[in-house]
Amino acid sequence: MKQTITRIAVILTWIMGSWMPAAWADGLPYVQDFTTEAKAAQAKQVPILVLFMSPHCVYCERVLQEFLLPMGRNADYDTKVIMRQIDMGSESKLLDFKGRSTTQSKFASMHKVRMVPTIKVFDAQGNELADPIVGLLTPDYYGGYLDNAIDQGLAKIRAN
Repeated sequence: MKQTITRIAVILTWIMGSWMPAAWADGLPYVQDFTTEAKAAQAKQVPILVLFMSPHCVYCERVLQEFLLPMGRNADYDTKVIMRQIDMGSESKLLDFKGRSTTQSKFASMHKVRMVPTIKVFDAQGNELADPIVGLLTPDYYGGYLDNAIDQGLAKIRAN
């Protein structure tokens, strides 16, 4: 009986791992070039959701594990949003929406992110489309907050 359960667990793990999009295999992708993300968002007519996080933030990890990674594995979100993350303490280079070179931490500062986790939803020009979601105060409603922000972004993009 134990062997059967173990085999089933291994098979399910393999199936779930092979089903996950390659870009999500190591977690939520970090932004390196917003101009590239913007082109993809414009082509798909979807917003870009950005998680501003810090590596040692337990609430950021919860947002990733309990909400964003499962959403990333759900095919329904492929047509609704592009999701990325920024380490607000990182000096890693990135290109902003206008193609200017900056760092992840400077980009976070430019967008007045002071607490993590913070979620912001942008259009392809870098305009914010919904109120930011700051912190993880009410986990029971957090998925709804995310969906509302995504839906607000979608509605604004598709109305134009």
